[in-house]
Amino acid sequence: MDLSRRGDGGGRGRNARALRLAPLNFNWSAFWVAVVLYVVTGLFGITLSFHRNLAHRSFKLPKWVEYLFAYFGVQAMQGNPMDWVSTHRYHHQFCDSERDPHSPIEGFWFSHMSWLFDSSSVVQRCGGPSNVGDLEKQPFYRFLKRTYIIHPVALGVLLYGLGGFPFLVWGMGVRIVWVYHITWLVNSACHVWGRQSWNTGDLSRNNWWVALLAFGEGWHNNHHAFEFSARHGLEWYEFDMTWYVVRLLQAVGLATDVKVPSESQKQKMSTPTLT
Repeated sequence: MDLSRRGDGGGRGRNARALRLAPLNFNWSAFWVAVVLYVVTGLFGITLSFHRNLAHRSFKLPKWVEYLFAYFGVQAMQGNPMDWVSTHRYHHQFCDSERDPHSPIEGFWFSHMSWLFDSSSVVQRCGGPSNVGDLEKQPFYRFLKRTYIIHPVALGVLLYGLGGFPFLVWGMGVRIVWVYHITWLVNSACHVWGRQSWNTGDLSRNNWWVALLAFGEGWHNNHHAFEFSARHGLEWYEFDMTWYVVRLLQAVGLATDVKVPSESQKQKMSTPTLT
C-alpha cells in the first residue's frame, strides 16, 4: 500500500502540528468523527477502493459506487488515485528489489516512510506513471488528479464549521496521521514480522495485528501469493473486514466479478517457507 509520489510533505507537517494539539482539543464528538472517518477513508477509500478495486481489479462496482469510494480514498490524503495505484503496481512488479518504490531491503524505516521524502525516488526507480492507462482514460480520475488537494481542504473547512477546532484536529490531523501509519505498516512490518504461508519468493508476511488495524491488509503474504484476490484473509480465522464488506456488496448486487484463488491456484503456491 502506498502514498502518492507527489509528496504531501506540507500536509504531513500540518497534520503533525495538529496532532500535538490533540490533547488540548479532545471531546468525545471529535473522537467519534475521527473514528468514522478512519473507517470511511481507510476501509472504503484505501483498502477497498484504491487497493483491491483500482490497483488489482479484484472486483467490479457500478461506476457511481467506484467513484464514491475512490473519493473517500482522496480524503485519506495519500495522493490521487492514479499516482497511488501506479506506485502500488510498481511495488508488485519490482517487489523487494532495488526498484521497489518502498523496498524493505533498504531498511524498516525506508519502507515505512522515508521513501516518501524523496519526491523523485519512484520516477528514478520505476519510471513515470505509465501503468495506469485504465484510470487515465476516465475523466473522473483525471479530475481528481488535477484538483486533489482541494477535496481534503474542503472537508477540513466543513469539519471546522460543524465542530470547531476539535473536529478539525481530530477529524483531519489525528485521523490522517493514524491512517498514514496503518498504511505504512503494511509496507514495513508486513515485510519483516509474521508468517509466510505461501512460497512467494519475496519478504511478504502475514501479520495478524496489522490485519486488525488495516481492515485485513495485514494478510500480506496471502496478498502477494494471489494479487488478484479480493479476499486477503484466506483462512476462517484470518479476520478481513474489507472482504466482509466486499461480500456484502456482492450480496446486494453491487460487487460483481469478485475474484478469489481457486484450489488449484492455492496448490501451486502451497509450498510454505519455514520463516
